[in-house]
Amino acid sequence: MRLITISGPPSSGKTTLLLRIVESLRQNRLTAGVVKFDCLANSDKQVFAANGVPVKVGLSGGLCPDHFYISNVEQAHDWGQRRGFDYLFFESAGLCNRCSPHLKDILAVCVIDNLSGLNTPYKIGPMLRGADVVVITKGDIVSQAEREVFAFRVRQVNRRARIIPVNALTGQGVLLLVNLCMGAEPRSELTDCQLRFTMPAALCSYCLGETSVGKDKQIGMVKYIDFSDGEAVDG
Repeated sequence: MRLITISGPPSSGKTTLLLRIVESLRQNRLTAGVVKFDCLANSDKQVFAANGVPVKVGLSGGLCPDHFYISNVEQAHDWGQRRGFDYLFFESAGLCNRCSPHLKDILAVCVIDNLSGLNTPYKIGPMLRGADVVVITKGDIVSQAEREVFAFRVRQVNRRARIIPVNALTGQGVLLLVNLCMGAEPRSELTDCQLRFTMPAALCSYCLGETSVGKDKQIGMVKYIDFSDGEAVDG
């Protein structure tokens, strides 16, 4: 079974893109399943089901989405193995721009859209910087100049990734991405697999359920702003 992680900011077009990929794989008589990781709510299960795509949805609730994701990724892989899929896609919502959902030796795709702002590539961390492929969507809504500047800034952030402009609504550009997915190496297990980048550091009183405000309530990893000069310093 070939595994692919797909991440990116909310509303960048990940689900529509995935439906296009699965449709193309079906035309080659290949099967695919999707495991969607999200935070509080998600309606994509109905969208995938309406298109006949097997899907499992996990909501992290009050937990860090990255920690929730990696705690469930082995079980997700086992589900795909039991179902006998040729391809299994892990879709992460990328709710935190510090998210790091990509795994070593597994094809990593980041989806980012032209409407998110020209400076957005600089604001996204490992899910963009560590991707093998960066898919840029919604190029039909902006000018040619804006598309070129946005792609240039993506390239500044990740110089080794393959950048593919895709119109997920029409399917333009999807075939190239499908071919890259078909070239991914199969994985029979994830026992020795590792994250490409460390998760966000998170262990403080608020992580453990504290709700009161005040320095005397704060323990563990804490970071303060030095308001005398405006620079962030470690507390």
